[in-house]
Amino acid sequence: MSRAIRSSLRTPVTRALSPVACHSPAATLPPMSSAAPTNPAATPAARALLDLLRSLETRRERRILSGQFTGFWNQLSAAFPVEIHAQSGQHPALIGVDYSELERGGLDFSAPNRTALAHARAGGLVTVSTHLYNPANPAGFGLRDQGVDLAALLDPATATHRRWLAELDTIAAGLAELRDAGVPVLWRPFHEMNGSWFWWGAKEPALFHRVWRHLFDYFTATKRLDNLLWVYSPNHGADTVAHYPGDAFVDVVGLDAYTDHVDPEHILGGAALMALDKPFGFTEFGPHAPANPPGDYDYRRFLAGVEKHFTRTVFFQCWDENWSPARNRLTREFFADPRLLNRSALPPLATSA
Repeated sequence: MSRAIRSSLRTPVTRALSPVACHSPAATLPPMSSAAPTNPAATPAARALLDLLRSLETRRERRILSGQFTGFWNQLSAAFPVEIHAQSGQHPALIGVDYSELERGGLDFSAPNRTALAHARAGGLVTVSTHLYNPANPAGFGLRDQGVDLAALLDPATATHRRWLAELDTIAAGLAELRDAGVPVLWRPFHEMNGSWFWWGAKEPALFHRVWRHLFDYFTATKRLDNLLWVYSPNHGADTVAHYPGDAFVDVVGLDAYTDHVDPEHILGGAALMALDKPFGFTEFGPHAPANPPGDYDYRRFLAGVEKHFTRTVFFQCWDENWSPARNRLTREFFADPRLLNRSALPPLATSA
């Protein structure tokens, strides 16, 4: 999320993302293009998800996955997805969860994973982020600490490194639970790294690249999290690609932006990201501003701006309840727009006990 912190089973799932079989005949997908994930050992489900994202660019209708963030570990609202459906008659194709315990300065994946698994079993897609606590801070917390030396995260001789690995081990356990259930994940680490409001942000790019690549190697080679697609998501601005760690470490790119105006004058840096050979989306979007949205936005304005100015967009994630289409105007009309691909029109999930 942006400058302000916004308020707010284990049955295996095997994803069978068919390029033709859909819940609705009108939503039949074209043949998927082939795309190699950054992880050579990526699961078939992760590969199918990446192929799906790439295939959407060639479509004229049902080409943008609808998405909604559902909350942090202790702020997940069981009623909120029901509210979205009640307002729209649809479920978002993609839901987002976050493992952060913002109030306690730690991590907990239990409630987020329950929400993610329920959505996946119903045929949906999942993205996971984490508002990381600062490993250089012995007390935990420290999301907005300044002056953190990222090099200490990579130095085995430091206590910071040991705390960093412990933090990563907790996150990996949550992602492994989803892996073992057959769920591919759009994994979005270090979001808004080009801004200065989080402890990992606005660092020297070459050092940040090392930290990203260390995380990639740890989760891929050591933890065998082969269900992940790696998402690079800066805040919109002038330096959206400065911290890009390289094509070999990123599967998907996106922008975080909070504005009513979906155009290059108000959302900066999109062209540089869309020039990369990666599927592109809005990893966070909210109307008005990063705080106190008035709830009067017509989300069809977002789709019109995307169609005109951000033509490679294949997914978006609205932020929590305060920015959700369900708390704004013409919700049903928005989710009925032929440009959107909602959960009911996704390729089906095959589940097994």
